Amino acid sequence: MTVKEEYNRKLADTVIANLNKRQIDAVYCATAKEAAELALSFVPSGSSVSFGGSMTLAEAGITDGLRNREDIALLDRSTAESPEEIRQIYHDALSADYYFMSTNALTAGGELVNIDGNGNRLAALIYGPEHVIIVTSLNKVVADVKTAVARVRNDATPPNCIRLNKATPCASTGVCADCFAPDCICNQIVITRRSGTPGRIKVVLVGETLGY
Repeated sequence: MTVKEEYNRKLADTVIANLNKRQIDAVYCATAKEAAELALSFVPSGSSVSFGGSMTLAEAGITDGLRNREDIALLDRSTAESPEEIRQIYHDALSADYYFMSTNALTAGGELVNIDGNGNRLAALIYGPEHVIIVTSLNKVVADVKTAVARVRNDATPPNCIRLNKATPCASTGVCADCFAPDCICNQIVITRRSGTPGRIKVVLVGETLGY
């Protein structure tokens, strides 16, 4: 085991213990492939499933893995042909058996910190789906909530705005301007300090770097 691998394992053990104190289940996978296989195995045949927009899920192969499963009812907004259909999928996703997402940041103490534009992803995290599966890499772990918010605004949001072709200051400069631009995707900030339902939220920590 390399020093990096040992460090990842020890950090993951610390974060997992703190998540468990908050009634959030968590496991560690050294590789994205292992994480994808485990996360997809949580979903039994016949389940209704949806997911939020996430580079982490895409890079890990989880998005494609869900789309390739013929034994589940997948609510996938990429299949929508109109804004109205997208909105309907957002609403229907709140009643799904399983909802997949990543988290923008995670404190070492076990708090999930997310910033969203539409709020559909955070709505599903807070309430609705029976199970929420969060896949996130250890590079998103930070010391505290203040650092987590700064990480999202400065490290995650600018590349996401570029990816989504948003006309925001950060898409032009790479730096958060705390803006009120029409295309701003920093409209809701949600800190999840505890799961009210034990085990409803499951976090899969990944040793490889994924997403923004």
